[in-house]
Amino acid sequence: MQYQQKLDDIERKFDDLNRQMADPAVIADSSQYRKVSKAHNELAEIVSKYRDWKTASRNLEEARPMLAESDPELRGMAAEEVARLEPRIAQIEDDLKILLLPKDPLDEKDVVLEIRAGTGGDEATLFADEIFRMYSRFAETRGWKVEVTSSSESAVGGLKEVTALISGTKVYSQLKYEAGVHRVQRVPATETQGRVHTSAVTVAVLPEADEVEISVDAKDIRIDTFCSSGPGGQSVNTTYSAVRITHLPTGTIVSCQDEKSQIKNRAKAMRVLRSRLYEVELQKQQDKIGAERRSMVGSGDRSEKIRTYNFPQNRVTDHRIGFTLHQLDQVMEGKLEPFVEALTTHFQTEKLKEQGAEQAA
Repeated sequence: MQYQQKLDDIERKFDDLNRQMADPAVIADSSQYRKVSKAHNELAEIVSKYRDWKTASRNLEEARPMLAESDPELRGMAAEEVARLEPRIAQIEDDLKILLLPKDPLDEKDVVLEIRAGTGGDEATLFADEIFRMYSRFAETRGWKVEVTSSSESAVGGLKEVTALISGTKVYSQLKYEAGVHRVQRVPATETQGRVHTSAVTVAVLPEADEVEISVDAKDIRIDTFCSSGPGGQSVNTTYSAVRITHLPTGTIVSCQDEKSQIKNRAKAMRVLRSRLYEVELQKQQDKIGAERRSMVGSGDRSEKIRTYNFPQNRVTDHRIGFTLHQLDQVMEGKLEPFVEALTTHFQTEKLKEQGAEQAA
């Protein structure tokens, strides 16, 4: 099998990490133990899959000579075993190729989710509210935590915009392909003629930046405080707990009024600010890589229409991969797994093609 030497090296490293995790000196050093444990967990899946391949390959080698046995019953059993093992081994090898692809270093990160109503007036704000609920329910099924940092309601009860922090296990890896323009086609509640209208919302998914990755100098920011407000602008409380942070060099403005504590709002706003600045730096890096490479990793360009939600036909279509599902009602309830899996498979396949082209060159 291709890459077998590399897989042998990975297995040896995994076994060494196993020994380190049992070492009293490592156990006593919490920082070192976390580092070793993380490396161990990162290799566990690929080593388990490689060991499955070795077991299946060994069983296949033992079964093939039995195809020449004189006993018809033994030949039949051997033929069944070969027929079972050959496709299994081929599938394991395909899985290993994907597992050996370079990992996206951002996949483990939490995200800042930003949703804004686009074209379509009040109908767009209602859809923005539904899209946010869709992601919130998806997050709930994953055991993730959703914290709203700021939101702005419309007169009809929709959302003009909302920003939320989503934290959990591998959040960015699941949501990174959701960035872009989401279009809805349906008959609005206010439509008297029964005509289908088209509206849109934009979704941004920003990997949350650590403090060590994006350092924000105190002299580069201005912090203003104000009273939290609700629909229509009325004051929710009389204390100046809401926070607005302006990053002076870039003009980036972040607000947070979700918490009653000014300190908590400031901490959340800084997390959002760092993530927005981090996105700018990532975009600069991707611009250097080039358009072709960006399409492989998914640029998250907000101007790109990525998906259409057609309510009359209960249909959702992802235009990037031509994937359609006639289960819109379930998707809006947060059942996004078919799209997450299809998009992940598509972009992994593209990376495999790119890798093969590079090796052939």
